[in-house]
Amino acid sequence: MAAVWQQVLAVDARYNAYRTPTFPQFRTQYIRRRSQLLRENAKAGHPPAFRRQYLRLRGQLLGQRYGPLSEPGSARAYSNSIIRSSRTTLDRMEDFEDDPRALGARGHRRSVSRGSYQLQAQMNRAVFEDRPPGSVVPTSAAEASRAMAGDTSLSENYAFAGMYHVFDQHVDEAVPRVRFANDDRHRLACCSLDGSISLCQLVPAPPTVLRVLRGHTRGVSDFAWSLSNDILVSTSLDATMRIWASEDGRCIREIPDPDGAELLCCTFQPVNNNLTVVGNAKHNVHVMNISTGKKVKGGSSKLTGRVLALSFDAPGRLLWAGDDRGSVFSFLFDMATGKLTKAKRLVVHEGSPVTSISARSWVSREARDPSLLINACLNKLLLYRVVDNEGTLQLKRSFPIEQSSHPVRSIFCPLMSFRQGACVVTGSEDMCVHFFDVERAAKAAVNKLQGHSAPVLDVSFNCDESLLASSDASGMVIVWRREQK
Repeated sequence: MAAVWQQVLAVDARYNAYRTPTFPQFRTQYIRRRSQLLRENAKAGHPPAFRRQYLRLRGQLLGQRYGPLSEPGSARAYSNSIIRSSRTTLDRMEDFEDDPRALGARGHRRSVSRGSYQLQAQMNRAVFEDRPPGSVVPTSAAEASRAMAGDTSLSENYAFAGMYHVFDQHVDEAVPRVRFANDDRHRLACCSLDGSISLCQLVPAPPTVLRVLRGHTRGVSDFAWSLSNDILVSTSLDATMRIWASEDGRCIREIPDPDGAELLCCTFQPVNNNLTVVGNAKHNVHVMNISTGKKVKGGSSKLTGRVLALSFDAPGRLLWAGDDRGSVFSFLFDMATGKLTKAKRLVVHEGSPVTSISARSWVSREARDPSLLINACLNKLLLYRVVDNEGTLQLKRSFPIEQSSHPVRSIFCPLMSFRQGACVVTGSEDMCVHFFDVERAAKAAVNKLQGHSAPVLDVSFNCDESLLASSDASGMVIVWRREQK
């Protein structure tokens, strides 16, 4: 099934919980029939633009009919609301109000928090426990999962074995970040400590480097795609942030760090891509307006160490930041003004740099709590449960990897929410890519990819999980292909 039709089914699966609440069997039949019809339409070869328009309209109509999604911060669909359909995964397809003033005068939070993680966890459980006693009918989410994943086991789903392509244009310099474009199967970017960013196209064969973005005078530490993929932001050890046009590779704007310090990480605000958050070597987090090139008033805060990792929750109301002294801070983000308010602090492990943070608002049928995946230099990958709307973290479990000195990163698998099981993928200093099932009590390792000759620093899935990219400390980027059954 084409990727857009998969997203249509995903939207229907999420709203399926609202259909005929007293007849769960009907919901199962409904999603099966939707899957069948979408598969038939996928074979018809409709133009991609037509499919995307259908997805957008379908999302709008469902939002107006049923109201909020079962996600934190999902606002009730007003007449001027839209579904942000440019997100890669289902848990990121949320409807927000177009007017930020709807959040309240001067951006004050409403008396009832829409971002309550405790309430969300209860809603998630209620949705999937709504079955008659003794019923063996699979949930609607499981049916959506099987329709998209081919009714295969978790191990079969993540049987990545063959190398699709190897990029070596950055050889001899580390590639700290590799990312597929949003909702895109074949467009990939990677940044290097040689000071450049490569934009790559995987189809048609053979895969090629479309263009190399040059301008930074020192290594590029991080970058991020905008939701529409038309813009990239990058941070560099030269103490600047640059905004690039992905279409032609030109540098739109260069923004110096407010502190004149090395910039180490960046992330877009999920709802308002005009705002980008950066972390620097002088322990500061800054919210930057990329249109004006200026720091947002009230959008700065200080950590205990160099800021190495940043991640928003899906609705963009919570920001986590990790530093090189082992601490993770949560911040409340004012949607109207961009102001940061420090909320909680967790010491993961004193003196162990936190190199990666990845937030997920809903993991799987078995792991329905909001979660945070953290890499720290203590030879473990850590999975935390988010227990409240201030970002308080509770350790759920850990997985053994090799990481003691390199900035290794990890990710949640993008389609895991649909499956009976949940998988995460991480780099490691043992030169392997590791897959772990977060719900398997024993022998959590699902797969291990070997092929790199240096510590693996970052991993990235494309939107339908057919390809996985990994980068290492020697500058090599490997694109892995899912094993064909």
